[in-house]
Amino acid sequence: AVADTIRPNAKAAVQALYQAGLKKVVMLSGDNQRTVNAISKQAGITDAYGGLLPDDKIKRVQELLSEFKYVGMIGDGVNDAPAMAAASVGIAMGGAGTDTAIETADITLMQDDLVQVASAIHLGRRTVRIIQANIIFALVVKALFLVLALSGHTSLWLAILADTGATLVVIANAMRLLRG
Repeated sequence: AVADTIRPNAKAAVQALYQAGLKKVVMLSGDNQRTVNAISKQAGITDAYGGLLPDDKIKRVQELLSEFKYVGMIGDGVNDAPAMAAASVGIAMGGAGTDTAIETADITLMQDDLVQVASAIHLGRRTVRIIQANIIFALVVKALFLVLALSGHTSLWLAILADTGATLVVIANAMRLLRG
């Protein structure tokens, strides 16, 4: 019966999270410890805590925050919302999630597919890299034209044209995020 309760992709999701660079995956549940142990074993999770009330989940998240710089909490219910709010990043499972969990979360996955959490991590990292590249490019172009303008080697119109061109390059670079 316990095998029926685990989502079919939970083991793949846990593996994908480790491949995405997570150092630790912990299961926090209100279910009894015996059930939690069986499910966590099947999913490949070594640290699993059962019989937790919402306050207990908050305490566990705070303990993890003292050990790690960032802690993400994935949940779908009212009992998960306080711990999601205490975590660095709260992730709600949108399909089965309660309104409270969805409103509390920083990220809501519209499909109840735990593998998408690793995909969201990869997308977030890719987004940050592109934003950093865009900022550096824009600042370099502006600094270059500031130096050229102060030394009298460019006109206002060329600076405006360069700024517009840099904006178009930044937009085109950001649009790479639309590709899979």
